[in-house]
Amino acid sequence: MQISENHPLKSLNTFGIDTHASYYTELHDREALQALHADTSVFRGKHLVLGGGSNILFSRDFNGTVIRMMFGGKEVIDRNESHVFLQVQAGEHWDDLVAYCVSKGWGGLENLSLIPGQVGSSPIQNIGAYGVELENTLVSLEAFNKKTGKTETFTHDDCQFGYRTSFFKSNGNNQYIITSVTFRLDAHPKLNTRYGSVAEELNKMRVSSPTIADVREAVCRIRRSKLPDPEKLGNAGSFFKNPLVSEKDYRALKNEYPQIVAYPTAQGMKLAAGWLIEQAGWKGYRKGDAGVHDKQALVLVNHGNASGKEILNLADHIRASVKQRFGVPLQPEVNII
Repeated sequence: MQISENHPLKSLNTFGIDTHASYYTELHDREALQALHADTSVFRGKHLVLGGGSNILFSRDFNGTVIRMMFGGKEVIDRNESHVFLQVQAGEHWDDLVAYCVSKGWGGLENLSLIPGQVGSSPIQNIGAYGVELENTLVSLEAFNKKTGKTETFTHDDCQFGYRTSFFKSNGNNQYIITSVTFRLDAHPKLNTRYGSVAEELNKMRVSSPTIADVREAVCRIRRSKLPDPEKLGNAGSFFKNPLVSEKDYRALKNEYPQIVAYPTAQGMKLAAGWLIEQAGWKGYRKGDAGVHDKQALVLVNHGNASGKEILNLADHIRASVKQRFGVPLQPEVNII
């Protein structure tokens, strides 16, 4: 295990923010994690566990230790006629996992195609897209307790999943490092094409009897048409959560704004944050190198050399604008450091 000083983080966050960490180390196996734990100064001091850097905004240099998870590997640990149980190490890239499962004919993750990041960070915010959330397939996970130095197993219920949240983002925040995730995948896939744009894209593809490979391709096409490639334009995907409102509040908004976009959920009506931001006039906005994507208002972008503070200031102005016009508060989906 090596620890470097004043380590650049620009290539390690998809926003491409030019910032540095006081100290930096990479963990390639559990032995390295145990060795890091033995160095009590690391976990007792300021530290950050970094995965793919795809859901984070650095607003300043990080005055502490950045720990990057590099665990790799996946293994079928059980299977039956209906399901395959796949254990995946935290450092695996998420979309590589989805592509692998689709190539094997195992269903459940295809709607989550092309989401950036690593497997280990995916349960923290319960990633989701196109009618599917991570919790639909997660059986359990293993997490390293930074206080005790022991690995603990969390069942699905232990994770306390909610909309873009979990135990690891709330009560368990900063207490654990997820080291592996076990998924229950369908041996005989049941497709989820209820989300309107997926069905529309499949029609464009002239696919009448889709497979999970077709669904993955449709989702990839949709995401590529709407979301910028971080390799070409710095961003962290959706910057804000889609806000949940009561039926009563939704009806009031619907009366005033008949074209408002929303989706029913068990917790209430989920408003499309991108629609709210666009209606508030922010789509395509740019000040310096900080801006709003011209195809999807939910995505804030770094056109080159924007600082984290400039991106954050833009986000604050957008939130204030949407709150003033619609009375709806927006919450960041991106972790702000």
